[in-house]
Amino acid sequence: MEFEDYIKQAELSLEKLNDKDLDLKTCVEIYKEGLKSIKQARTMLENAKLEIEQVDE
Repeated sequence: MEFEDYIKQAELSLEKLNDKDLDLKTCVEIYKEGLKSIKQARTMLENAKLEIEQVDE
């Protein structure tokens, strides 16, 4: 998956969490999915930063 896909997944999770009719268990699962997407995006961003720093050396 691409960086943008992970961001979109995280945004979708956030939208789902705004549903007041969700039970706690479902909210926790959606939260975990969103957090996983954010972590993946952050890792990709950090890798890109390192790659750019290496090019600049």
